[in-house]
Parts: sequence; C-alpha cells; structure tokens
Amino acid sequence: MIRNDPVSQARIDLAAALRWAARLNLNEGVCNHFSVAVPGTDDRFLINPQGMHWSEVTAGDIVMTDARGEIIEGRHPVEPTAFYIHGRVHLGKPSAQAVLHTHMPYATALTTIEGGRLEMCTQNALRYHGRIAYDEEYGGLALDESEGDRICAAMGDADIAFLGNHGIIVTASTVAMAFDEMYYLERACMVQVLAMSTGRKLSIVPEELAARTAQQMQGESQQAFFHFEALKRMLDRDEPGWSAL
Repeated sequence: MIRNDPVSQARIDLAAALRWAARLNLNEGVCNHFSVAVPGTDDRFLINPQGMHWSEVTAGDIVMTDARGEIIEGRHPVEPTAFYIHGRVHLGKPSAQAVLHTHMPYATALTTIEGGRLEMCTQNALRYHGRIAYDEEYGGLALDESEGDRICAAMGDADIAFLGNHGIIVTASTVAMAFDEMYYLERACMVQVLAMSTGRKLSIVPEELAARTAQQMQGESQQAFFHFEALKRMLDRDEPGWSAL
C-alpha cells in the first residue's frame, strides 16, 4: 500500500488511536471498537479486528468492511456487534466520520449513576456543553441493527453519547479530533468522579459562562491535530512497526 494515500492514512490514524487508548487504559480486554469512514465513500468503514489487543494492532491489521459487516479488505475477522453499533451510527449520522466506542472507566462510572451527567464543573467539561446525549435505556448487547439504530436515534445531533450502564460513544469528523475529544472527556469525567468522592458539593459554572466558554473552545481541530501528531511521533519512537501496512 502507498502510505500517503487517504485510505492508508486513515488506517494509520486508527491504529495510532487504538494503541494510545490502550496506553491510557481506556480499553477493556479485546472488546470495543474504533472505526472511521473510508475516505471518499459513505458505505464503507475501517475498524479494528476481532481478537486483537489494541496495543498490538498495526495499520495493516485494520479491516475494511461495509455497513452490513461484509469484509472488503483485511486479513482478520470483525466482531459482529461492531457492525450493529458502528455501521448504524456511520449510516445514520453523516457527520460521524470517526466513531469511537469505549468502556473507559471514569466516563462509564457516570453512566452507572442514576441521573449521572457530566457536570459543568471544570474547564475540560465546558468543552462538551450542549454536545452530549444521554441514552439511559440500556438494551443489552447490540446483536441486531435495531439496537444500533436506537442508539443512533438517541444521539440525535449530539457528538457524544453516554450509554446507560454501558459506556460512551464519541464521534467526530476525523480520527484525530475524535481521539482528542475522547481523551479530554475521560479527563473531565475523572476529575468530576474524584471531586464527587470527597462528598462535597460540586461547584458548577453558571450556564451563561459555560455556554460562552464552550463557544470559545469550538474549532479546536488544529490543537487536536497537533496532539495526535505528537502521539504518533511517540509511537514511532517507542513502538517501531506500529504503522506498518
């Protein structure tokens, strides 16, 4: 494969996101999935293979499928539940070019609390003001398209979904932006959970200020790009071969 073509770059970005998520302990066994729409298409996507730990996935391991789960390119199988969530979100939300689904611990902890919400109590949290949907109707494992469609419908226009008793979904226009969003989301949730553990009342930023700050923080794509490029340089330094196609 040619490394500088858009599809190869998407594979490399997805492998980098998976490896760094594992470094940050945002993964869970060999479960959960990251996917990205194949550049230039609206019915194909790249996704991590079944049975591989995120820390060992290379760009060449990334599988290309259609939304029905038919493998178009790749040397590995893909877990069926991936299609029922990722395929339906990609098809139902054109803005969701990258879809990251994790059970990362602090964000997931908030999904287990009755009425759990990311509160506007830190600067990192303000980034997500008005951008999160809360799906509190846990529906069991996603074993058919209806569960993926239900999750997608619950997201509406939101970029992020907190799935009750389950985990989170982050969507964005690029893998770099989605990873950046996921990273700062978990940081915001971590600080909130730590603050809640003190038993003291959270200090909530007033609504008007929260909305204004959120507006100031929109358009962080350049910073997300810089962040992600730095992460790839660190992988080049520490884990040779990760980007092999």
